[in-house]
Amino acid sequence: MIYGTVSAMSIQLPFILADFFNQNWTATTATCKISQMFRSYETKGSISNANFGKTADGRPVEIYTLRNGNGMEARIANYGGIVVSLTAPGRDGRFADVVLGYDRLDGYLKASPYFGALVGRYANRIGGAKFLLNGKTYSLAQNSGPHSLHGGIQGFDKVVWEGRAVESANGPALELTYLSRDGEEGFPGNLTVKAVYTLTNENELLLDFHAATDATTLCNLTHHSYFNLAGQGDVLNHEVYINASRFTPADAALIPTGELRAVDGTPFDFRKPMAIGARIQADDPQLKIAGGYDQNFVIDNPPGRLGLHARVYEPTTGRVMEVLSTEPGLQFYTANHLDGSTIGKGGAVHQRFGALCLEPEHFPDSPNKPNFPPAVLSPGQTYHNTTIYKFFTRL
Repeated sequence: MIYGTVSAMSIQLPFILADFFNQNWTATTATCKISQMFRSYETKGSISNANFGKTADGRPVEIYTLRNGNGMEARIANYGGIVVSLTAPGRDGRFADVVLGYDRLDGYLKASPYFGALVGRYANRIGGAKFLLNGKTYSLAQNSGPHSLHGGIQGFDKVVWEGRAVESANGPALELTYLSRDGEEGFPGNLTVKAVYTLTNENELLLDFHAATDATTLCNLTHHSYFNLAGQGDVLNHEVYINASRFTPADAALIPTGELRAVDGTPFDFRKPMAIGARIQADDPQLKIAGGYDQNFVIDNPPGRLGLHARVYEPTTGRVMEVLSTEPGLQFYTANHLDGSTIGKGGAVHQRFGALCLEPEHFPDSPNKPNFPPAVLSPGQTYHNTTIYKFFTRL
């Protein structure tokens, strides 16, 4: 099914053909008119959808294809809000898919470490899978040892969302909605969530997340694509800048200790661009605990204000990705746990250090760390999180 500009194009074409016959245009003139219409269509972008399979319980899943006027394309499933593929141009003008994942839905159902997913109700970890809220202790589903990770056993990445194309002045847009029921994975309150994905003509994947609740609860949403700007191989030559002068060190279970530690003199100082591989094997306890980079960075922007979180440059293709967000933290992860045991799109092996994740969010274990920015949402409040992944090239 095709939406928006495509239906407008089908309406315009008969009138152009009628003009051809009524005005005795030459074939060349008519061809120019039709070409102009198609260029206008392409500039506006498009969105279409198709069947992507069924879940284990038989629920149909759709995949939506967003295209902007520059030839960039994003394919997004309404299962887990997963960005299945995302193309970006290199300095030579060639497009490549820059996110890891699978060709078919079955791959995501069987073995997916959150490839491309919308993560919630609480992104990242909650220590002990418990938190205290308004004098009551809530126990959550445990899916990372005794802890809760990315919303639990069946987080937002494992549910079917309602999807529809929506009007947007910025480019083709997909709206996904989901009602997380009171008690789901142990969280209180009925949480209504809306996520809008827009592929702009500025070559941005713009994510807008909103949520509201009928009872005080937690809400911390993020996007979990595994990026490889070369489209293949490892990411050790990717040069990373992170706008953070502090990070949150963690214990052996990757639960933050509560400290906000300066990055000065550590392998976590990315305030000047640095290749990932330059220090990833450094003799640092935090790197050894995680098996690479898997840390939350305290962004040096005022929380709630859209600003630059990170920039990544891949020198062989010239691709650059900037990450902007309103969130206070950024989880930087280098696919430390991919081990070659799964095969992705086009037969690609998912290898260790084969991608990087940049996840704007609130800090891990914030509900149990009073000095961290709170992630509490109350009735009458609206949760709002904007994140932009912007692509361009360098010579």
